[in-house]
Amino acid sequence: MVEYASSVEESVRRIIDDVAKRGDDALIEYERKYGWVGCTAEKLRLSDEEINSAIASVDNDILSSLEFAKRRLEQYYLRHLPSSTIEFAGDGSLYAEFVRPIESLLIYVPGGRAVYPSTVLHVGVPAAVAGVPNIYITTPADEHGVVHPSIIAASKLIGAKAVFRVGGAHALAAFAFGTESIPKVDMIAGPGGSYVVAAKRLLFGLVGIDLLPGPSEVFVIADETADAEFVAIDMLAQSEHGDDSAAVLATPSYELLSSVHDAILRLLSESERREVVLRSLNAFGALILAESIDWALELCNEYAPEHVEVHCADALSVAIGIRNAGAIFIGGTPTACGDYLAGPSHVLPTLGAARYSSGLSVENFVRRIRCAMLSDECIRLIGEHAIKIAHIEGLGNHAKSIEARLERLGMKMKRGVDDDEGS
Repeated sequence: MVEYASSVEESVRRIIDDVAKRGDDALIEYERKYGWVGCTAEKLRLSDEEINSAIASVDNDILSSLEFAKRRLEQYYLRHLPSSTIEFAGDGSLYAEFVRPIESLLIYVPGGRAVYPSTVLHVGVPAAVAGVPNIYITTPADEHGVVHPSIIAASKLIGAKAVFRVGGAHALAAFAFGTESIPKVDMIAGPGGSYVVAAKRLLFGLVGIDLLPGPSEVFVIADETADAEFVAIDMLAQSEHGDDSAAVLATPSYELLSSVHDAILRLLSESERREVVLRSLNAFGALILAESIDWALELCNEYAPEHVEVHCADALSVAIGIRNAGAIFIGGTPTACGDYLAGPSHVLPTLGAARYSSGLSVENFVRRIRCAMLSDECIRLIGEHAIKIAHIEGLGNHAKSIEARLERLGMKMKRGVDDDEGS
């Protein structure tokens, strides 16, 4: 695995360096090699005519559902929108925090296995709510250079400035550096395969990134009250994301475990993506007979999965005991609802990253700029301590900067005393 990761990263590093040096020429060369052979600089960005034509081809029922999802997600994120604050301290000092959106964002929408207009919404809606003025979309096109109409429709809904048909590490490099045809952005967000994730890792610092999401994961904690059919289908739902997806059940009930096993076998035969699901379950699926719900909880916290489902009689109490997870769904709520329009973004930490990071939210697209205006009283209070610390660190000019203020304040105080005596 380490060798594979290293080889991917080395390949991506070469691609990034090449795009940085040769711009459009390198970008188009890689797209013709890995994407659609008809790529040209003029065709990278979808024209207004192509966008309008694509949207017109989307079924009205699909458009209605996308619009409904967008509204639902907006309502959710508006509740979490941070605002600027100004506070006055008792000594007359002022402290402020200015919340400002980032200026530009690229949303990467993965292609290949499936079509993901939901990714456009789950990244684009919180960004739009945060106030990001320039949102761009890029996604791999098919062999004919065609982007799925539903992705274009979702892009229009979130107010994207433009849609580009280019994918892979070379696409991310182009948006990180900017080329003749591609705008430079401040941040890149959205899931992708191993090459895309490696590119985000290597480009971080030049641009901001959201997360380094990996394969989909679901960990189910269930007791004897759980519906075996629900548990089984929810595990299959996450397994169909790809061969490397993980679906795990931990339960102290042998009867439930057995019923879930039987339900999985039965439902698997009806699955449209049976081969993908089967490979995923064989490689990363597990049915675990736990000693207790508490034992299952500890296993979950050690795993730190992307999604957790709690199917228990006292589901909320169990959920409160979960310390490490990207998102939690309780009371029979399926993870699939979270993938589309439950509220929380489906861009979540995976591979144990939930121990130290959170899922995508409106907070990812704003910056907090702190501001301080200290009163004379406050500078006198903290000045001597700051000077001592500056000298410890060997930063003499830092100390002098503060000493100059204290001297001026001393003169000011002396003048005030003299004035009082003269009167």
